[in-house]
Amino acid sequence: MSVNAIPPTSGQTPSTSQTPGTTPTVNYDQFLQLLIAELQNQDPTQPTDPTQYMSQLASFSQVEQQVQTNTTLSAMLTSSTLSQADSLIGKNVASSDGKTSGTVASVTIATDGTATATLTDGTTMSLANGITISNPTTSQ
Repeated sequence: MSVNAIPPTSGQTPSTSQTPGTTPTVNYDQFLQLLIAELQNQDPTQPTDPTQYMSQLASFSQVEQQVQTNTTLSAMLTSSTLSQADSLIGKNVASSDGKTSGTVASVTIATDGTATATLTDGTTMSLANGITISNPTTSQ
């Protein structure tokens, strides 16, 4: 069975989110358009069981909700990481082997969530397990 292209609604062009190495994704509206096209183009002598459509719709809704939940959790994790990074500025840090230490001037967070501190002397240090964090000592 061939299905004709569905024209975009409300002046929007259809879009799929795709990055290299991933498969295209379909949003909820596009899924509904595909479902309607499938209904319109089905063989009237052998109609598809309506419970199959409801099952597809329910499954897609669950996946859509999980994607939204993951997006929200990711945003919360990023916010938490930024807050923690902010609290490190001005603190003394030392690497687990003791070779690198100093006062944190800034913190950079990569897209994968790893944090790197730039110390006041310009050196950089990964903020991974094993580092020691302390308050700066004040001289009197």
